[in-house]
Amino acid sequence: MKLLTRNFGEIEVDDSKIITFPKGIVGFPDLISFTLIYDSEKENNSIKWLQSLDEPEFAMPVIDPLLVSNDYNPEIDDDKLSVIGEWDSNDILVLVTITVPHEIEKMTVNLKGPFVINATTRKAVQTILEEDKYEVRFPIYEILKKIKEESKKSGEV
Repeated sequence: MKLLTRNFGEIEVDDSKIITFPKGIVGFPDLISFTLIYDSEKENNSIKWLQSLDEPEFAMPVIDPLLVSNDYNPEIDDDKLSVIGEWDSNDILVLVTITVPHEIEKMTVNLKGPFVINATTRKAVQTILEEDKYEVRFPIYEILKKIKEESKKSGEV
């Protein structure tokens, strides 16, 4: 499938790379099909893009929450995960959205509304956590800056 996107120009998406959100995502219930875009040549691919296939203008930056909050371990009801099919912990990819305002130093992630993706079935769900310990606007600028500095020191850039 070929897609003309706003952020990445024309891209080709293999059927095996399509992620389906049967219930859509929060605020966009009609957006069902997505793919993850990232630079496969970079070793340190902390930021990826969740690109909509239904609306090529729509893409969200996402990140593995463990990169910015190493104790991130939300409890999610099995009922909420039933839409992604049978899974075990090795099949699951969890991502959170990044918000980048004009003042980049105020960059945050939403730890309260993670995307849970079953890598085997390629089905996903976004859930809103009931736990109070996770923030909707968790600041990450300094954390990412530190990760980048450490990558430079180790030669990964």
